[in-house]
Amino acid sequence: MPAQSRTGVSVRGAARLFLSGLVLAALSSCKPVPSPVPAADLLLTNARVYTVDAARPWAQSVALRDGRIVAVGDAAETARWKGAGTRVVDLGGRLLMPAFGDSHVHPVFGGMSYSRCSLHAGNSVEDYLRIIAGCVAATPGTGTIYGVGWRDGLFPPSGIPHKDLLDAISRERPLIFVNAGGHGMWVNSKALQDAGITKHTPDPAHGQIDRDPATGEPVGGLQESAMELVQAQVPAPTAKELEDSIAWAVRDFNRLGITTWHDALVEVEDDGASPVIEAYRAVRDRGQLNMHVTLALHWQPQHALEQLPNLYRAAAHARAEGLSADTVKFLVDGVIVQKTAAMLEPYADSGNERGLLQIPEDVLKQAATQLDAHGMQAHFHAIGDHAVRASLDAIAAARQANGPLDRRHLISHMNVVDPADQPRFGKLGAVAVFQPLWACDEPYMRLAIQRIGPRRAQYIYPANSIRKDGGTLAYGSDWPVASANPFEGIEVALTRVAPGGHDAPLLPAQAVTLEQAVKAYTLDVAYANHLDTRTGSIVAGKQADLIVVDRDIFAIPAREISKAKVLLTLFEGKPVYGDLAALER
Repeated sequence: MPAQSRTGVSVRGAARLFLSGLVLAALSSCKPVPSPVPAADLLLTNARVYTVDAARPWAQSVALRDGRIVAVGDAAETARWKGAGTRVVDLGGRLLMPAFGDSHVHPVFGGMSYSRCSLHAGNSVEDYLRIIAGCVAATPGTGTIYGVGWRDGLFPPSGIPHKDLLDAISRERPLIFVNAGGHGMWVNSKALQDAGITKHTPDPAHGQIDRDPATGEPVGGLQESAMELVQAQVPAPTAKELEDSIAWAVRDFNRLGITTWHDALVEVEDDGASPVIEAYRAVRDRGQLNMHVTLALHWQPQHALEQLPNLYRAAAHARAEGLSADTVKFLVDGVIVQKTAAMLEPYADSGNERGLLQIPEDVLKQAATQLDAHGMQAHFHAIGDHAVRASLDAIAAARQANGPLDRRHLISHMNVVDPADQPRFGKLGAVAVFQPLWACDEPYMRLAIQRIGPRRAQYIYPANSIRKDGGTLAYGSDWPVASANPFEGIEVALTRVAPGGHDAPLLPAQAVTLEQAVKAYTLDVAYANHLDTRTGSIVAGKQADLIVVDRDIFAIPAREISKAKVLLTLFEGKPVYGDLAALER
């Protein structure tokens, strides 16, 4: 028989009771013992980690698992995620930060503009003529030569090139070239002839045929909707060309550290179909869409509210394909240099011209209100101060009708914003989409200032004023209008001087800080696209969209930031540019 204690309980039983008591005491007085965590796939250590998270902006180590961030902190805090299969990469003190976003880009137009007769590399009229002559020589036959990329500022004082320059290259075949901004064309006499454009041809609604002031003859410039008069002569892109353009742009943007973009103009056909949406799906299905994508459907200015059902169908079709197209793009006006931007007061260098709104204000208000109620986002192209005000008024009308829904409506460009309208961005929750690289002294800017005069030139790209009044800034490039390199944009956002330039800063009081500029290129782009819970900052639980930079932009002079290069881009934890092994050497 087992030995008995004085109470009649066996010694073994007493031992059990004693041990049980210890366990109960431990459970009642001690913290739970943490369970083991799954091992991380990748541990990035010994880094300068800028998180863009206000609660903890800096760290030293990041752990990733299954494409997500699972831990951020110092080496001790992430060490528990290290397992036998964890790859550990010592970054040697390099800067690690969230991947960039671009809140306004044209990937299809951009990719196509580089694949045909691209003028982007030209820096003078002579360069353009040399490139065009080369394209004509390399393309036998009588078909149209089409290209993109000439800059208005290289054709002073009007910004309008003349057909005679192209006629000297060829009068036998149409030569058609879109400017870098996409709002004007330069064509030769053959293109005008084939389109039936003469001095008797009236300007189309919302467009302008540039003419000789003495004779009325077309000079070879077509603005805004007048471009459509020659569009039939431009070969339509094939499905493969659309797909190749998107895939090429994705690779190039990944090289620049960009993993989120907002495609700011996607055409929709009358039945709600869109070849561009289909091209995105095809690229995605091939595993080449290494990008968070938001698509903005084009509002046709020649139509009114009757197009809404068609846009709803296109958005629903995109959702069914696993894509986001719940944004509608309104081209509210044109551009300042050609005087098609809508201004509150007349242009400074001519009569009573103010430019025109491309869409009536009552239509803008009704469309924004109905889209807002339908759960969709409005994106307004607004260059002149009148267009900016009309866009803000449309957002205000939607809020008054529907209440403060979380739609995050966008206004892009805003070359001039009247002081009375600058505080309205914060009050209305409108996102200000600026292209920071434009906010400097350069030839196009000089032409713009000549058009609007010195008083309104004090209200050009007022980024800091809008920010201080509570507005959200989301930076983008409008590529291919300008370089998509975020480091170049960040430098100008801080300095208001062109990279490598020596001119005086353009309104230096409108500069922002480095932290503000980085946030406007990362977390605030994600916010503008309703992606801020998924990406845009280095926080546990978010997708691992990260970049490693060759220098610490927080430790160098602002005028050197544009020289920074991305060494590695991770999209959902996978390298899409650069090589992890190269960083380990």
